[in-house]
Amino acid sequence: MGFKLPAKILRRSFSNGRNDAEIIPKGHFTVYVGDTKLMKKFVVPIWYLNQPSFQDLLSQAEEEFGFEHPLGGLTIPCNEETFTDLVSRLNDL
Repeated sequence: MGFKLPAKILRRSFSNGRNDAEIIPKGHFTVYVGDTKLMKKFVVPIWYLNQPSFQDLLSQAEEEFGFEHPLGGLTIPCNEETFTDLVSRLNDL
C-alpha cells in the first residue's frame, strides 16, 4: 500500500546524488535568478504568474532557455537586483 507526502513537501534529487526534502509553501514555486555561475534560489507566490512584469521575465526565460532549464527549475535570465526590485514592487500591489 502506498503513502502520500504532504502537499507542502517537494522532493528533488540534487546533482551530488543525495535526496533532500525542501518545504515549499502551498501556492508557491521556485525560480533561479542571477549569473549562471552564482544562481540564487527564490520561492515566490504563484499569483506572480498573472502579473505582466513577471510574464515579461518568463518570455525572456523562454527565449533564452526554451524548456531546458540548467538547474531543473525555472531559470530567470536577469540579475538578482532586478529580480528583487520587481518582487518588491509586486508585493506592494
